[in-house]
Amino acid sequence: MSTTSKTSFIRFDEFCLLVRGAQKADLIDGVIYMASPDNTDANRLNGWLYTLMSVFARQKDLGQVFVSRVAFRLDDSNGPEPDIGFVRKQRLHLVKRGRVDGAPDLAVEIVSPDSVERDYGKKREQYERYGVEEYWIVDELEEKVTLLLLQTSGRYREVSPEKGVLHSQALPGFYLRPEWCWQDPLPSELRLLDEMLKEGI
Repeated sequence: MSTTSKTSFIRFDEFCLLVRGAQKADLIDGVIYMASPDNTDANRLNGWLYTLMSVFARQKDLGQVFVSRVAFRLDDSNGPEPDIGFVRKQRLHLVKRGRVDGAPDLAVEIVSPDSVERDYGKKREQYERYGVEEYWIVDELEEKVTLLLLQTSGRYREVSPEKGVLHSQALPGFYLRPEWCWQDPLPSELRLLDEMLKEGI
């Protein structure tokens, strides 16, 4: 991603007017960061993970999962568009037609060569500051999945896999084996969902 050439401080409403259509961008501390086009592997991984999380959340009636071009208004100068964002059922009143008025409960970023510094740095700081309970960084370049959980101190703590599995707290019952993300072809969403949903019965 590259920063826009705008030198003035950008507010959220202006951000929504400036960034339109299919262009993905983030507003971080009044600066717009534009996304370069997805590579096909990242796009495929993003769609696969969105399908898993979205169908799981819907089947368990936990809330709603959004993909890519949805802005979460954190305040007047911060509006990220996570690759995947989850909002709990109890907070769905925050979902408006053109935005979500608040932070996601869970955010996922798929790392690209242009977004490494931002996903591990600026976005982590932003999500931590605004109380995003759970932040997943899926790094296809390093074949690594980092799960960060917000502590009562207001700081993130990295969670280690249990027997090779990362368990979500924000999306109870959902889990991921990081190696699934690097398989070619990716594992069947239907098979994995069937396993997760049966375990939750």
